[in-house]
Amino acid sequence: MELREALRTTGAVREFDGSEVDRETLHELLDTARFAPSGGNRQGWRVVVVEDPAVRRTLRDLYLGGWYEYLAIGGEGLVPFAVVTDRDREARAIANAPAVADAHRGEKGFAERLELAPALLVLLADLRQIAALDRDEDGYTFVGGASVYPFAWSVLLAAHDAGLGGVLTTMIRRRDAEVRALLHVPDELAVAGLIALGRPVARAKRLRRQPVESFATVDAVDGRPLTR
Repeated sequence: MELREALRTTGAVREFDGSEVDRETLHELLDTARFAPSGGNRQGWRVVVVEDPAVRRTLRDLYLGGWYEYLAIGGEGLVPFAVVTDRDREARAIANAPAVADAHRGEKGFAERLELAPALLVLLADLRQIAALDRDEDGYTFVGGASVYPFAWSVLLAAHDAGLGGVLTTMIRRRDAEVRALLHVPDELAVAGLIALGRPVARAKRLRRQPVESFATVDAVDGRPLTR
């Protein structure tokens, strides 16, 4: 697949046809993705391939806890878990998450069927290997992700090239302590997300995104939009 086409057509895939993704295929995807850039080329990522059905079901239940909180916050007109937000409204929304869960009982979406995804990869970040230059700042820290999430994107690109699809989700961070206990994650590793992979039921032909002029400016944030 041509690179430009891959970059423009690798959308999030959350519905799979149930076909198996075997270990050999996963190994090939990770073997390609390992060439992703990282700070100092230290490759500070770890991957746990979750195969055990009981572990998968527990992971699904932990995921659902965060998912219904996400829906509850969105239902209040807020961006779920935004760094800059109305924390009081958010807290009230989260308190309503059990009611949201009841309202969605019986649904069979991606979250409710997470354990059935053909491949589930938990992505971990090795905090000993990542240069988080904003580590000591008072505000929200995110710079260290630059050494981990390009790897996740490379996994998704490699999957797309192999006729598969998938999605990276960070929802399991809402139940971080439980996930760590479930997967025996030591203190020096951080849970960075979950990648679900499989053969798509359908693949988007055209992805909708905002134009360059909506997010790129010249010389300053309030500068003129970048145009051709």
